[in-house]
Amino acid sequence: MTVVHSPAKSRSFQDSLAAASALRPLALGALLLSLSACSLFDSVGGLFGDDDVEPPAELVDFTPELRLNRLWSVSVGDGQGDFYNTLSPAIDRDFIFAASADGTLVCIERATGDVVWRERLDDVEISGGVGASAGLVLVGTREAEVIALDQISGRELWRSTVSSEVVSAPQTNGIIVVLQTVDGKLVGLDAVTGTQNWIYETTIPALTLRGSSRPVIAGNSVIAGFANGMVASVNAANGFLQWEERVAIPQGRYDIERVIDVDGDLLLAGNIVYASSYQGNLMGFDVQTGRIVWGIEASSYRGLAQGFGNLYYTNDDSHVIALRNNTDDVVWENNSLRLRSVTAPSTLGNYVAVADFEGWLHLLSQVDGHFVSRVNVDGNGVRAPLVTDNDTIYVFGNSGRLAAYSIP
Repeated sequence: MTVVHSPAKSRSFQDSLAAASALRPLALGALLLSLSACSLFDSVGGLFGDDDVEPPAELVDFTPELRLNRLWSVSVGDGQGDFYNTLSPAIDRDFIFAASADGTLVCIERATGDVVWRERLDDVEISGGVGASAGLVLVGTREAEVIALDQISGRELWRSTVSSEVVSAPQTNGIIVVLQTVDGKLVGLDAVTGTQNWIYETTIPALTLRGSSRPVIAGNSVIAGFANGMVASVNAANGFLQWEERVAIPQGRYDIERVIDVDGDLLLAGNIVYASSYQGNLMGFDVQTGRIVWGIEASSYRGLAQGFGNLYYTNDDSHVIALRNNTDDVVWENNSLRLRSVTAPSTLGNYVAVADFEGWLHLLSQVDGHFVSRVNVDGNGVRAPLVTDNDTIYVFGNSGRLAAYSIP
């Protein structure tokens, strides 16, 4: 389930989300502007009745072809917290970094699961993270701050105030830190001092999804997707616009019908950057010129993955779909996880991995999409994108447990 919110009323929608995670967004959209801290599930049930809300699909039995082995597990604070955060871990060198909403940050050795350091940022609610590169660990907060820590020691290096909440992971190349705020700004900060270098501004619609895609640094360019359905490339040094293209065009009479956010993380593959939009399209753009090189009509608020000559995405009904690269040919579609609020797909080896709202980690074949393995990793569910590396999957559950699983 994705959450739709008006920027001015985001807290009330976050308060209501926990009870509504299995309900379809379009069935609820017209109600969201008028609901506050009351139970969203109770309100919808009373208005529509139980028969009008399609339940998530029950899991189908299958014969596992391999067993996922848990290598280690580490507790990271309160995990996603009480709001609809999608905090995701980040890998850099031999370490994986994770953060929880209560301000806890942890550095873990990937091979052993040993905790290198653990820090607690006082009076901080982390809402965006984690970014890790060039010796920095980066998070964004609900209080409109970006915080940088040293990767080796966990020592805080600097804090920078931005215009509004940060709900995706800041990124860095060691020279600049880039991030997106929920009020539609792409911000460039000095990586050493945190001083603001530039801001690129967009206008945001009256109604948007809660979330934003993390920016991509590609050479001298920063590329980002926005709530107005646009993808833009700016100069990394000064924020000047280099190109801007639409992923989707708003359609419909009502604001809920016109929501076209580019919320899923962008996929950079060679000289093409891929983007997905809600109620819009999947598109591929030339990194240098912004020229459209591929597109297909589809609705998704998650990121994409690539492998075996395919592009993989999860649509807004939680179907997992494989498309032949840069074509509209559907190689396979697995709809057995319908409405289970699955994560963006991740690829490793011969497999595609997704997790769902009940905390099940699913492994599918890249060849034909059939289920290969399944394990429950967190009874409170998984929202954060999975992180994969070689034959290891890292899963950060909503309750705050980060676990590493290997495939044989």
